[in-house]
Amino acid sequence: MDRREVRGLAALLKLRVRLTPGANADRIDGGGSDEKGAYLKARVRAAPEQGKANAALQALLAKALGVSKSRVELVQGTTSRMKVVYVEGVTTADIARLFEPEQRT
Repeated sequence: MDRREVRGLAALLKLRVRLTPGANADRIDGGGSDEKGAYLKARVRAAPEQGKANAALQALLAKALGVSKSRVELVQGTTSRMKVVYVEGVTTADIARLFEPEQRT
């Protein structure tokens, strides 16, 4: 998937995520920030082995945003806690909603 490509009306949006694997539940814990900017905090039950936690993050984000898993692509941070994903078919308002406590999954 070309990260600059616009497919129809659905642009790709970049999202930074700090992932905590091995949690008690799959959930989004709102946002945080660091010297590079804002990021979403997420926890998944899957262990950080053989891409299981990354796949669980992809599924969690897809469900929370109402898109298929194929529209969520991990592009950076496969072995680190901080991830960069591109999501196709959502708006900035959809992403911002994940940072609101009452809208988390």
